[in-house]
Amino acid sequence: MRRMYNGMAATEIDGVVWQKSRLSNSQGDCVELAPLLDGDVAVRNSRFPEGPALIYTRAEIAALLDGVKKGEFDHLAEQL
Repeated sequence: MRRMYNGMAATEIDGVVWQKSRLSNSQGDCVELAPLLDGDVAVRNSRFPEGPALIYTRAEIAALLDGVKKGEFDHLAEQL
């Protein structure tokens, strides 16, 4: 199995299914996630699918999702 690392080209991650929110817009401005065979999760920007992927543990993704559900990051989506 190929070693996964932060910043590797997302196109180098074979055999994964990228998923984005059904609420994402039609312009493709989305974050996509893919489960990896070792249990980690890859994240990429859908506008640049060939660009870098960041690799997170399931615990890191769980902490992020918990914070999102609690509204801790709502201020990041507010219009300036």
